[in-house]
Amino acid sequence: PCREQPIFSTRAHVFQIDPATKRNWIPASKHALTVSYFYDATRNVYRIISVGGTKAIINSTITPNMTFTKTSQKFGQWADSRANTVYGLGFASEQHLSQFAEKFQEVKEAARLAREKSQDKTELTNPALNITSHQVLPSPIISSNGPGEDKLFRSQSADVEITTEKERLKKMLSEGSVSEVQWEAEFFSLQDNNSKLVAALHEANANVDQWKKQLSAYQEETETLRQRVAELESQGAHDSSSENNKEELSQTLEELELLIKAKDEEIQMLKSQKCGRWEAEGEREETLQKLQELEARNAELEQRLRLAEQSLAETLAEREKLQGEVTKVAEIMDVKIFELSEIRQGLAKLVES
Repeated sequence: PCREQPIFSTRAHVFQIDPATKRNWIPASKHALTVSYFYDATRNVYRIISVGGTKAIINSTITPNMTFTKTSQKFGQWADSRANTVYGLGFASEQHLSQFAEKFQEVKEAARLAREKSQDKTELTNPALNITSHQVLPSPIISSNGPGEDKLFRSQSADVEITTEKERLKKMLSEGSVSEVQWEAEFFSLQDNNSKLVAALHEANANVDQWKKQLSAYQEETETLRQRVAELESQGAHDSSSENNKEELSQTLEELELLIKAKDEEIQMLKSQKCGRWEAEGEREETLQKLQELEARNAELEQRLRLAEQSLAETLAEREKLQGEVTKVAEIMDVKIFELSEIRQGLAKLVES
């Protein structure tokens, strides 16, 4: 099982040195990645790990002789001799770079202490490694002849080599099991993401078909509204001619009103003259006849005025009704055009995704 524990994580743009020139930086991904410090309790080592997609971008084991160097306010680097490369990290701020550098120093010190403890354990568990150049071998080895002593020394050296080889194999197996668990977890994560993407794709396709139908219906409705607007505009042109007629009618009404006013004054004058004495009967009859004609003319003019006022009121009412319909149709068209714009934006986003 994987016993690696995350210690510290941050976000940064990951780079690797160009193996050909050893001068230029090659970006490991287009976006910033999560870079984390891990502690492997099984092997008692510290590592820096960053995964991009299904690929391990950084897998660097920290050793006491490593050094993290700040090359600018937001960029730092370190060399990994085991991976035969140099890693570079670009941070979003100077504070993030300082935090990463401080953690690197802490982990580096912890790796040094872990190595010293490991060496102490090795010296305690391997007696052959405790023999220094100033120590004297036990008497059985001294009493033996030269070839026998050489044979025993070789046997002890072989034991040390076998122990070291076993430790190396254990490390390889441990690394293999850790990698296997990591790849298996990533595989299941990819399967889950793939199923979600397939479901989202099906749903998007269904939405596209529905939006296409709705768009077609809106286009037909928009065409109908455009025809209606054209009709209303033609009626508006006709209304302009009727407005000219209305002006003429208003002018005629004003003339009739003036004429009626003049006739009323003449009638009043004749009525006043009627109250007086008439000098001659013939003049009286003529005046009465003229008065009757004026009254008939006045009644006719009043009838024409009423008809003209009624026609004017009907024309104004019809014009207001047409203006209301034009306004209503314009509002409907604005709403439909806005809905069409939203549908087109949705289709554009869907096509981009």
